[in-house]
Amino acid sequence: MTTSHVQPSAGKHGSDFAELARSIKRSGLLQRRYTPYAVRITVNVLLLAAGSVAFVLLGDSWWQLLTAVFFAGMFTQFAFVGHDAGHNQILRTRRGNNIIGYAHSAVAGISYGWWVGKHNQHHANPNHEDEDPDIEIAALAFSDEQSHTKRGLFRWVAKYQAFLFFPMLLLEAMMLHVRSIQAVLRREIESAKLEGGLLAVHVVGYLAAVLLVLPPGKAALFIAVHQGLMGVYLGMSFAPNHKGMPITAKDEKPDFLRKQVLTARNIIGGPGVDFLLGGLNYQIEHHLFPSMPRPNLRRAQPLVREFCERRGISYSQCGLLHSYAEVLRHLHAVGAPLRRPATS
Repeated sequence: MTTSHVQPSAGKHGSDFAELARSIKRSGLLQRRYTPYAVRITVNVLLLAAGSVAFVLLGDSWWQLLTAVFFAGMFTQFAFVGHDAGHNQILRTRRGNNIIGYAHSAVAGISYGWWVGKHNQHHANPNHEDEDPDIEIAALAFSDEQSHTKRGLFRWVAKYQAFLFFPMLLLEAMMLHVRSIQAVLRREIESAKLEGGLLAVHVVGYLAAVLLVLPPGKAALFIAVHQGLMGVYLGMSFAPNHKGMPITAKDEKPDFLRKQVLTARNIIGGPGVDFLLGGLNYQIEHHLFPSMPRPNLRRAQPLVREFCERRGISYSQCGLLHSYAEVLRHLHAVGAPLRRPATS
């Protein structure tokens, strides 16, 4: 299997994005949308509070596994708002967005500063072999070049990564918690003291609440279900966006428009998909205009698609289930050389 690569632009394409950006700005799609975000944040807080009350009232009950599922969804929805704040989509000022981002990330148990830094690297060079941290995962290979570097246990995992991908997502939330704590302890982020305090409050408060309400066995199961499903939800929200799309090789330098469009995939669907994926289903528009408020992405989508069609730029979109199939097919194909018997 030969990994597809992003093709650099030919001829005079340097102004393409500028032309698109002018059209988007004239449409008013970069203006803040305070009311939708105020409603979303308020509803999220109320639902989290209601879930917390239900958790306490249920007490020592196996029904708490349903509250674990509920909290997995709610923590992820808080993480989505933290994502939007990290891109300055909510308020006009960086300070205001940071306050929202720190608060929402603290609920999810993730370092806001660490995640924003990592995510900005991804946005700058999506699917780039050397510069995108989202495809630099020790246990997975996203290109032929990466598959050849795997050794030991990671090589075995990469062989069967298509089968192991979704089960591995059960660990995604825990890995985010661990990396967040490491970033604070290593002072890899600017506000290490603030984030250290927020993460400490999250961990102590979370464990105290679970252990005060549930006996140890049920508490352990509650945590496993909650954290496991949160990881799956997060992973299934981010995976369709770029996995299986063309990889930008080390020596390729496409222009900004093509770099962002050709490496991303949109997920088609109605408002239900918008809610489920936190607006990440408009990945192409989001990558082109990261600060565009989430409610405006749906309106920007037809403008961007039409523009790309006029320029002959491939614009990828498909249904949610089809996107997962594409991801798994790509992972299976990349792992194929590792499954072949060694030749003497």
